[in-house]
Order: sequence, then structure tokens, then C-alpha cells
Amino acid sequence: MDNSLPPFKIFSGSASQYMAEEICKELGVELGKMKIEHFADGEFEVSFEESVRGCEVYLVQSTFPNSDNLMELLLMIDAAKRASARNVVAVMPYFGWARQDRKDKPRVSIAAKLVSDMLVTAGADRVITMDLHADQIQGFFNIPVDHLYASSVFIPYIQSLKLEDLVIATPDVGGAKRANSYAKYLDVPLVLCHKQRAKANVVAKMTVIGDVKDKNVILVDDMVDTAGTITKAANLMMENGAKSVRALCSHAIMSDPASERVDECALVEMIFTNSIPFRKDCKKCTIISVARLFADTIRRVHSNQSISSQYLIK
Repeated sequence: MDNSLPPFKIFSGSASQYMAEEICKELGVELGKMKIEHFADGEFEVSFEESVRGCEVYLVQSTFPNSDNLMELLLMIDAAKRASARNVVAVMPYFGWARQDRKDKPRVSIAAKLVSDMLVTAGADRVITMDLHADQIQGFFNIPVDHLYASSVFIPYIQSLKLEDLVIATPDVGGAKRANSYAKYLDVPLVLCHKQRAKANVVAKMTVIGDVKDKNVILVDDMVDTAGTITKAANLMMENGAKSVRALCSHAIMSDPASERVDECALVEMIFTNSIPFRKDCKKCTIISVARLFADTIRRVHSNQSISSQYLIK
């Protein structure tokens, strides 16, 4: 590192300490000391146990449910600014509330915009995140947003499988752009699934658009919640003559009964990143770490280097 640069320190909220520790190991630094004290009424207090004056402070915290994780991050940002940190960067491997990015029916909030406003109001100078549910969320911020892609770790994994007759598929039309990027990079066909929802987290009907007969299919999505869509798509692929079906998904939300659905469906393997801690018992799940991706990005951001080389595909 250039000695003329201000020092940097990495701290973690309680939900993402495992990730922060991996990032620090990659960077060869110690994880900063901080204390989160909980009170009897559920309120909590965040305090840094070492000086951050004049430092570049990187706060690692994914904001998956519950909302305490978001509140922790907001308090960490506020505490760092009040302690005279030079710059505060929110490192959010998973950006929660991203599915609420527009008004899709009357009288609803745009939660992703609200969360972005809260982060900026708290004092964040930059956000580093990965595989937003909707790319336009970057535009909700008036500060720099480094949007990383799990393809940086997924593409090498796909190539290591050495699958013949490969097809990339998406479990819904909304993920077509992401899946198409994989298909173009790997120079393989793209297949779409069209779904109709009965209500949130419930798929009423699904059809396959494209040929999967005698193909090894890899489904690509940004997150899995109850796993209803992805498992239904996998079963449908096999019904249409696929040889095998795997799934790549960036964020393992995996609300019950997702694990049971994955284990019981036609999927050979479900591959996630560790953006969210995965503590469920699911035999078919493989977790790939993105700590090195975030560590390299932090190193580049701190030394004012381009991060575009991080992107295999967008």
C-alpha cells in the first residue's frame, strides 16, 4: 500500500463477522474492535473500541432480515462519522429490501430507495455491494456504488465442471439479462422460464421457452427465498428432457421450507455465495466464498485503482 494513503480499518456488524474475518485474512489486517451492547427492551448501542480518527473505515454488514442488521449498520456508520473517520464505506455483500425497487401496485413503499436514503443520511460515503436484485438501485444513491458480480466466482466454477451440451437458463424472465450474460460469455444457448404467480412466493404456472432436451442445464438467479420458483424450474427442465440441472444463486435467503424443497427436487446441486450466512441443513448446497472478491475491491478502492478488471461479466 502507498504510505501516503490514509490508514484503513475494517469492522463488522454481528451478522457478517464471518465474512469480515475472511476479508481481513485476505488483506492481511486485523479485524477492528467494536462493541454492540443490547438492552432489555431490544434496543442496542454500537461503539468502536479503537480510534478511527482520520481513517478510511470499511463496515461489513449484509442487511438480510431481520431489520436489526440494517439498524446496526446505520448506527455503525453514524458512530464512525462522529468519531471523525475520514471516509465511511458500507460493504454490503447482500443489499436487503432490493426486491421493493418500484411501485408495482398502488399505495406501496419503494423500500430500496428508503434504505439507500438512510445509508446516505447516516453518513456513508460509498457503498460496495454484490448482485443487486435490480441494477437501477445504484441510481437511488447520490454517492459512489461499486456493484460487484458473483459471476467472478461462478464462471470459474462452471468451467471446472467441464460439462458438455451446456445450456444457461433463467427461472423467470426478469433474470434474462443476467442469464444472457453468462450464456454469451460461455458461448452456450440461453433458455427462459416464464412464470405466473398466484401471490408472493407462490408460482401458479411455469413454461419453458427453448430446448433443453439432452442438455446439462444451469439455472442462474440472484437470490433464493422459499425456493419455490427455482425448484419448479429444475423439475420442469427434467420433464422436458434435460440430462441434469444445477443452479447458481448469489444470495441464500433460503426461508423455510426452501432446504427441503431443494433436497427433494431434480437439482443435482445448488451453488450459493456466502453473502448471507447459510446455516440450514441442505445436502445439495455448495457455498463459494466471495471474501477475496470484496478484499480485492477494498484494496483497489483504498488505493484509488480501477475495479473494472474484477468483472468477468456484468
